[in-house]
Parts: sequence; structure tokens; C-alpha cells
Amino acid sequence: MSPVTADDVDLAVRLAVGILRDAPPQGWGGKAGSLEWDCWETAEHLANDLFYYAVQLGPQSPPLDTHVPFALSQKRPAAPAKFLYADRAAGPAGLVQVLEACGALLVAMVRTTPPRVRAHHAAGVSDPEGFAALGMQETLVHMHDLAEGFGLAWTPPSALCSRVLARLFPEAPGGADPWLTLLWATGRAELPGHPRLTTWRSDSTPRS
Repeated sequence: MSPVTADDVDLAVRLAVGILRDAPPQGWGGKAGSLEWDCWETAEHLANDLFYYAVQLGPQSPPLDTHVPFALSQKRPAAPAKFLYADRAAGPAGLVQVLEACGALLVAMVRTTPPRVRAHHAAGVSDPEGFAALGMQETLVHMHDLAEGFGLAWTPPSALCSRVLARLFPEAPGGADPWLTLLWATGRAELPGHPRLTTWRSDSTPRS
């Protein structure tokens, strides 16, 4: 299986942005799929994920025991904790632009960071490819949540799903559709012979 690349992240983010630009304006306050967050919070969380993965690779000597210490905050108790927020006054178009910009940061960092670099992540100290795969996972799967919330179709390319599975979920069962398998691996679907997961964890540690 070929590695996850910056181009893969770029494609995933561009596809997501293309869908969200056409999302119905009245749907942003509705629940995002099976999540307890609304669609605005979920897209903002996704932007934060992409930003987070990019900045972990930024320091000359990235910390290995904790993340780069940007301050987290919450706007309501059940909301996701975030490093940054989109300006609500800019509306959904502004939020999508924030998501696109954060994706571009990750793409740039994955492209320019030497493969030998390691940085902290809760799923395992990772390399640039691992952060690219994490960004892909978050983009593909949270777009599933958002598409459910908006009532839109979202089926990402099988090749992207296969590369994320190979990099982050090497123990996932084979033989099924890669997109369905990725949804199963992230607790969002059942697979034949495999019940829906109630807990799950990706593995971002470098592969030999």
C-alpha cells in the first residue's frame, strides 16, 4: 500500500470544502450525525484537528511527551474543546474558509517536514505521514457526520480510505468496502460479522 501523502490530504480537504460550500444555511445549527455537536461545531472541530496536526510538526525540536501548548477552551460544556474559532459574523462561508486554510497548513507541513521528524500525538508519537493520515481520517469521517446532519451525500474515494486504514488501522478486517470499513473502524457503522464498535483508537506510530 502506498503511503499517505500531502496530496491525499489536499484532495480530501478540497472534496470536503466543495460539499460544505453547498450545505443548506439553515442546517449549521443541527446535530451532526451521531455526534452531540452541531454541524458548525463539528466543522470547526475538524479545522482545529487539521491545525493541530500541522503545528505539532512546526517546532525545530517537537515535544514528544505532550502537544505544542496552544490553549484550549470551550464555548459550552458539551462542545468540543478548541484552539481556534471561526468568526460567527463571517457566516458559513467564513467557517469553510477557516477549514480550507487549516487544511492547507497541514498540507504544507507534511510536504516540507523531513520524514525523520517525530512529534507527539495521543494515538502515538508520529511522523509527518502519520499526521497526514490522522488529518485524512478526521476529514473523511467528520464529513460523514456533517453529511448526515445536512442530508447530503458523501462517499470519498476508496483509495484514500484504503491508505488511511493501512496507516492507522492495520488490524481492521479486509475484504469489505474500504469506506464502510473506515466507518466501522471509527465506530460509525457495522461490518458483516463485526458489530459496531463502542470504543476505537487509531495507531499513528511510524511504520517501518
